[in-house]
Amino acid sequence: MTETPASTPNSQATHQTEPQERIPFWQRVLDNPFLLLFLGVAIPTIVYIVWGIMELVQIPISPP
Repeated sequence: MTETPASTPNSQATHQTEPQERIPFWQRVLDNPFLLLFLGVAIPTIVYIVWGIMELVQIPISPP
């Protein structure tokens, strides 16, 4: 039975001594589907609420 190269002691020691490459922030954000779903719902909701408030503020007050 032959061992795979990944299971040899030398290769495991090499992997442990290698520094971990830091994943960029935006790659972590774009790789998270639940965060993208939340942002895709939350951002338009906030924009439309603000837009609606701006429209209501612009309506002139009717004279008594």
